[in-house]
Amino acid sequence: MSLPPRNRRKTFVLADLTAKALDPVLAKQGFGQTDIVLHWEEIVGERLARVCEPVKLQWPARAPKAAPGHGPEPASLVVRVESGFAIELQHLSALVLERVNMHLGWKAVGRILIRQGPIGLSRPPKRQKPVPDQAAKDEAEKQARGIEDEALREALARLGAQVIAEKRGPARR
Repeated sequence: MSLPPRNRRKTFVLADLTAKALDPVLAKQGFGQTDIVLHWEEIVGERLARVCEPVKLQWPARAPKAAPGHGPEPASLVVRVESGFAIELQHLSALVLERVNMHLGWKAVGRILIRQGPIGLSRPPKRQKPVPDQAAKDEAEKQARGIEDEALREALARLGAQVIAEKRGPARR
């Protein structure tokens, strides 16, 4: 078997590769697959995903023999939520349940158990605005000189200085 030429390498989606590595770890937390964890933001939306995360699925103890025509009892989804947003998640829990079950394709989750605490998702650090130097301020004021309204001219000069400083980056300041 020979390797494909360098210019014909097959590309992979990172989520496909990580799913294989994460499946055994998440299985210990009751997740049968990585879908809920990997696609949490798509399921609940960006706003909720910033303040909560799925922790585990708690499946009920198996009955000796299920009644004919009845599927397994639905699981409880344990969600960790930032303290100030627990009430919001509680109010939206029916919607979250609906979206999780729709994503999975069956009624896998019957209720949400809310646990308050800091979430472990790594958030990108807030970018600090660069402080415009005198050269950036002078250049922005020069460009805004033709504007008659003084308040507008000053506001645009401040904005322009900020944009110029940001474009120059940290090395030129």
